[in-house]
Amino acid sequence: MPIATPSQYRAMLDAAQKGGYAYPAINVTSITTINGALRAFAESKSDGIIQVSTGGGKFASGTSVGNDAFGAIVLAEAAHRLAEKYDVLIALHTDHCHPAAVDSFLKPLLQASRERIAEGKGPLFQSHMFDGSVVPLAENLEISKKLLKECAELDIILEVEAGCVGGEEDGHDTSGLPAEKLYTTPEDMVAVYEALSPLGRFLFAATFGNVHGSYKPGAVKLKPTILRDGQKAVTDKYGATAEMDLVFHGGSGTDLEDIRETLGYGVVKMNIDTDTQYAFTRQIVTHLCQNIEGVLKIDGEVGDKKLYDPRSYLKKAEIGLANRLKLACDDLLSTGKTIFGTV
Repeated sequence: MPIATPSQYRAMLDAAQKGGYAYPAINVTSITTINGALRAFAESKSDGIIQVSTGGGKFASGTSVGNDAFGAIVLAEAAHRLAEKYDVLIALHTDHCHPAAVDSFLKPLLQASRERIAEGKGPLFQSHMFDGSVVPLAENLEISKKLLKECAELDIILEVEAGCVGGEEDGHDTSGLPAEKLYTTPEDMVAVYEALSPLGRFLFAATFGNVHGSYKPGAVKLKPTILRDGQKAVTDKYGATAEMDLVFHGGSGTDLEDIRETLGYGVVKMNIDTDTQYAFTRQIVTHLCQNIEGVLKIDGEVGDKKLYDPRSYLKKAEIGLANRLKLACDDLLSTGKTIFGTV
């Protein structure tokens, strides 16, 4: 099955909202990580979201090129082909584009989708994230409105963020922000709905104490009720159909109880990156440590080509990533709920 069409992606989000579950959205940086993600979703019989950050795109473009948009296009085109071999629906998304990167990252990707549509194909990505949390809300929403209009013309969904996710990811560090910046208010959620709902479908990354990075269980103090209260403020004013599709960022180290609670408040997408990075790298380190004499040419020996062939450990890394992503499907209750073949 090729990557989900725009209508199939909307059906995925509708099914998750109605069914009380969410999709893991995994950041990828290579064909190996794409294959690990596809394997996990297929084995879990879960639809899912594969996403690319600016840093991931830059890495994928090669160290001598270093172009984040070009690398993201390469990864997306590869995912379109690789996904044809699997019987689940996969949507492609981009993660955390800040205002300074709109022209260099988001605009070229929208143009790539525009060109594909002109050729009779679907958009390259089904959704994009604009992270305007680094600017005042009014400025954030003005930029978001312009981008959502452009996305809607291409049948693409826009994800926005109000409030900041703490910690550091892909070079964006918000660890020094005051605590109140980590929590979206009900007033913010109403403002986002009022500004964007007339323009097209959007996803909303409301923040409730989320922090990027790796932490021991209990270290991150989440307040999921912020999502409940914000949704209530919106639906009290505009009716039940105004409930928004929410996104959970910075979930590493989160208690399962907190994850499950957010599903009842409208979360349909949860980003996963730190935990799958570790699962991937752990397999490589284990391989190297267990086979060090074969991997290295020690004391004039020739080593063992089968052990230092990158394929020998990248296959293990792919499976390690897949196994961690399958756990995320279980945690988010998406396992066994693919709508492939029904839409």
